[in-house]
Amino acid sequence: MPETELPDRAVPGKNVEAVIAKHTVQRAVFVAPILIAVFWALRGTDGAIASAVGCLVVVAMFLVSGSMMSISARLGLSAYYAAALFGFFVRLALLTGSMLLIAKFTDLDRMAFGITAVLAYLILLSWETVAISRGAERELEWIN
Repeated sequence: MPETELPDRAVPGKNVEAVIAKHTVQRAVFVAPILIAVFWALRGTDGAIASAVGCLVVVAMFLVSGSMMSISARLGLSAYYAAALFGFFVRLALLTGSMLLIAKFTDLDRMAFGITAVLAYLILLSWETVAISRGAERELEWIN
């Protein structure tokens, strides 16, 4: 079948990675309040603020990741592979660096901030992985 006859759901350049990042950010709306409430109960107002900042950092990293992978996919397969291979380490370094900068220049509750960032990252990543594997993402039907 010529490329012009591809069905809509398989159109190249659909920014699949950005769509996945968008879904992950939408799920953060449910995860963040729970984490913030837990740290508010455990560590008070300072813990809740630090937890909110931790969630924001994780959401920003998912958006950066989705954008980076979508842009590299448009550049070519080699760029996509390089972004997938080295991008993880770059994003991990950016996440660590941003956490260290925030901890150094602000008076946030470091424990609440760090634990929230790790938990939010793992919960959101796991939730998105399960949703994709179960076919819950209708925009990504081409992966089946």
